[in-house]
Amino acid sequence: MKLKLLVASLVASSALMAGVYNVDTYHSGVSFKVKHLMVSNVKGKFGKFNGSFELDDKTNALKALHGVVEVASIDTGIEKRDNHLRSEEIFNAAKYPQITFKLTKLVGDKAHGEFTMHGVTKNVVFDYEFGGVIENNGGKKAGLTVTGTINRKDYGVSWNKILESGGVAVGEEVKIEVELEGDLQK
Repeated sequence: MKLKLLVASLVASSALMAGVYNVDTYHSGVSFKVKHLMVSNVKGKFGKFNGSFELDDKTNALKALHGVVEVASIDTGIEKRDNHLRSEEIFNAAKYPQITFKLTKLVGDKAHGEFTMHGVTKNVVFDYEFGGVIENNGGKKAGLTVTGTINRKDYGVSWNKILESGGVAVGEEVKIEVELEGDLQK
């Protein structure tokens, strides 16, 4: 009998420690920047994304993070460029409609995970910053930021144009910034 009570108590207390937060897309953002003509940056964002993350309720340590970005929602502020980015020549959004990230472990301020784009999955390490947890209107909100750089060619996104000056139209390195605010599931 005591063993059953102990097991039940452990299960109940571990459930109290875990907190799963759904991403609040109105207060979150997924953005990127990439070199253009090797002298400036083009910045963009994705308008449609979702995900969740889990924090240990006692320590606020990140336990899980999963996100999905809809490629067709890319927005650089220029419709012609956005349509080109969605095309078969670059992202091929019809064939590869999503970009995903799944946390595999957190080591200090480094988020290790599986990043999938254009049908290719690679292990990546991004910088992680915890924003905090706050009580708000009877619920809990938490925030975090994940930033890093990927090489788009590693994922088969290799379109480019050689410039007369010898450079290229688009850089290979893409800087990614994901700022998330989540609502604790009830």
